[in-house]
Amino acid sequence: MAFKPTLTQQPQTFRSTKAGALAYFVGGNPTYPNDKGFAIRPWQTCAIRNQVIQLHGELAISMGNVDLTDSSGKLTTVDKIWAFVREPDGEIRIVLHHSSLPFVAK
Repeated sequence: MAFKPTLTQQPQTFRSTKAGALAYFVGGNPTYPNDKGFAIRPWQTCAIRNQVIQLHGELAISMGNVDLTDSSGKLTTVDKIWAFVREPDGEIRIVLHHSSLPFVAK
């Protein structure tokens, strides 16, 4: 697994384990004290806007944006790249997840 969550910072920017990914999404892991649970925030809507989808045999890559609206109506747009692999058993697994806040020129 290769996971770069949106709202992380050094020294825990990148995650290579299931425990590290889970900590980002649900929080509560003392090994990752800055993770507050991205997935359990009070998001009201989520829209994925793919700009690129590439299919390469058992590998699929998507790149684009995710728009998240919280309970107060604040919109957060995230740049994302996801890669998926179809395993021999037919299951589809995410093998790469990179997301970040968009670059803003000053």
